[in-house]
Amino acid sequence: MSHPEEHRSHRVGWLRAAVLGANDGIVSTASLIIGVASAGASHDSILLSGVAGLVAGTMSMAAGEYVSVSSQSDTEKADLAMEQRALEQNTEVETEELAIIYESRGLEPALARQVAEGLMAHDALAAHARDEIGISKSVRAQPLQAAFSSAATFIVGAAMPLIVAWYISGPYTIVSVAIASLLFLAALGGVAARAGGAAILTGAARVTFWGTLAMALTAGVGTLFNVIA
Repeated sequence: MSHPEEHRSHRVGWLRAAVLGANDGIVSTASLIIGVASAGASHDSILLSGVAGLVAGTMSMAAGEYVSVSSQSDTEKADLAMEQRALEQNTEVETEELAIIYESRGLEPALARQVAEGLMAHDALAAHARDEIGISKSVRAQPLQAAFSSAATFIVGAAMPLIVAWYISGPYTIVSVAIASLLFLAALGGVAARAGGAAILTGAARVTFWGTLAMALTAGVGTLFNVIA
């Protein structure tokens, strides 16, 4: 009798980067447009700031994700290299260490030792990486994947409020961009939560809250420094 289960932990790497990119694209671009519009800028200046924000943000997201995830990957590789040396130099100690881990998870000492020896014989480094260090293949850091996911989704997210600002000018620009961006954020939060197996309303609410806060603050700054002719 089959009992299929769809786990989602393998999506963590690209899903986190994709959601971060899209969320940042919507929030930063919408906030920039609203801030500049609140300062009394012309429609052309608003669009220029939005496009500049899209380009700069895309490169910033790609570079930032690549550098940060590369640092994580370097740490993982260093830990694995250290563990490999320990396995080569102290096999018996490492076997006992693995057995103790399994004992702490509820196995009887004899069974824990048997499992540890079996896993050591099969793939010692993988067993220690997974059960001692907490590194598994499904969640290993992948810098290029994270950079591409963030950059691509940032472009999509940033394009949404920019398109609204492109078609709607004048006194309705701020309200239109704000409402549309909040709808985009709510949809993004819901989709991300659904993909990750979380509550859709919770995912939508948290990104909408932070997006509202960001746009309100930049609108306030634009109004306070109303210096653009």
